Amino acid sequence: MSESYNPYATAQKQFDGVADMIRLEPAVREFLRQPMREYHLTIPVRMDNGEVRIFKGYRVQHNDARGPAKGGIRFHPQETVDTVRALAMWMTWKCSVVDIPLGGAKGGIVCDPRHLSEREQERLCRGWVRQLARDLGPVLDVPAPDVMSNAQHMLWMMDEYETIAGGKYPGVITGKPLGMGGSLGRTEATGFGLIFTLREALRELGIKPEETTAAIQGFGNVGQHAALKYQQLGGVILAVSCWDNQDQKAYTFYKKDGVDVGVLREITSVFGDIDKEKAQDLGYEILPGEAWLEQAVDILIPAALENQITGANAGKIHKQVKVIAEGANGPTTPEADEVLKERKIFIIPDFLANAGGVTCSYFEQVQSNMNYYWEKEEVLEKLDTKMTSAYLAVSSLAREKNLYMRDAAYVIAINRVVEAVKKRGWV
Repeated sequence: MSESYNPYATAQKQFDGVADMIRLEPAVREFLRQPMREYHLTIPVRMDNGEVRIFKGYRVQHNDARGPAKGGIRFHPQETVDTVRALAMWMTWKCSVVDIPLGGAKGGIVCDPRHLSEREQERLCRGWVRQLARDLGPVLDVPAPDVMSNAQHMLWMMDEYETIAGGKYPGVITGKPLGMGGSLGRTEATGFGLIFTLREALRELGIKPEETTAAIQGFGNVGQHAALKYQQLGGVILAVSCWDNQDQKAYTFYKKDGVDVGVLREITSVFGDIDKEKAQDLGYEILPGEAWLEQAVDILIPAALENQITGANAGKIHKQVKVIAEGANGPTTPEADEVLKERKIFIIPDFLANAGGVTCSYFEQVQSNMNYYWEKEEVLEKLDTKMTSAYLAVSSLAREKNLYMRDAAYVIAINRVVEAVKKRGWV
């Protein structure tokens, strides 16, 4: 794996650039460029056929100076510890940039839940928690769903933790089902939060949302809700790219008169793959996976996996593109950033743009810990307020110091963590 495609190397490179900029002293720099703790797990699971399979799992706690560690658990057959390390680091900055009192963590299990029965998935979830129960908890480390994990998985994990701890601790995990400590608005939070920041960016750039077009990569939970909210603002989506599980490759679904998000969702699986035959019947043109990047649109929304916009393909971005709103974690490599800076494409960086999910997870944690739950309107209103004020703080610093938006977001986030680390007397 070359350095530019190693997410952890990317996360460290981004951090080092800002550490230079703010003249971070060596000890603090060394402390923050790597995780405080990481756990490598082997999880034995008895399969339905009676055999025992050993799964690899990880939990990385990057930094908890500002509060309990927070971060999702990914289920992915290609999961690596370097991906988890990078995501944990980004979570630290994400919680900090939206100013919520949490640190950064991430978890992962090397598996493909699409090829496991429900009972096998349950045993795997419980096995992961059993390995980590002493190092998780409402005041220690609070996991959440991520790629290919869901509310049911979180509920099994919470139940296992409560069985071990001997009590009711709904605040141990977020992304739970409604009625079992879950928060209204959590499903929409990341996608809606993304569009709240996009709305503010367009306002600052003097562009009317209803006069814009967009292309989206990824049509899972984030992509779908971002598409819905963007459509509500009056924008038109021309292309959606997503992974096809059957063919094991991505496709772009293009419609020149605009995508009807509601109709497209009806022909999309729970894993975010769109039915090609039904899409063709609805008049969609099916293009190669990377074609979303090359469309003549105003806005690109990468909402899939990391390292999607690279030095190799950034030059293919159409000259009409004005804004990239990063719904995924780490979708743009540092090499691609250089191309985007040169072309003056406005970036809403990932750990600001997609922080709606962790913000609403924090709201769920607060509600669970006090056993009092808010109405959906209240949750989304609080989310809009948080995302808008975080965006305005970053864009204000970017203008004031003439910084790239990603650098401005990092400066704010890192400075807050540095302050917490120093005040605690850790370095």
